[in-house]
Amino acid sequence: MMLLTISTYAQHTPRINQRERHQHARIHQGVANGELTRHEAQRLRVEEHGIRKTERVAKADGHVSPRERSRIHRMQNRASRDIYRQKHDVQQRGNSL
Repeated sequence: MMLLTISTYAQHTPRINQRERHQHARIHQGVANGELTRHEAQRLRVEEHGIRKTERVAKADGHVSPRERSRIHRMQNRASRDIYRQKHDVQQRGNSL
C-alpha cells in the first residue's frame, strides 16, 4: 500500500519524548514552587523548543540517525543542567536580594 504517509515511517523516539515530558514537568514544578522566575522559565522553555525543533528536523526523512540522536541527547543533557542550575540558584520568584 503506497498510501502511507511519511509520518507513518518516522522513527519513534520514546526515550527522547519521555525525557522531554520530564524536563517540561521540572520547569512547571519550579515555577509552581517559586524556584524559577518567569524569565528563567521562559528561557528554559525556549531551549526546550529548540530541542523539539531539532527532533522534528531529524525525523523529517523518516529516520533518526545515530548522529542526530546523539545531538538531541547532548542538547537534552545541557537543558537538564540548565534547569538544575536555575532551580538551585539564589534567585526566587517574589524575593528580592
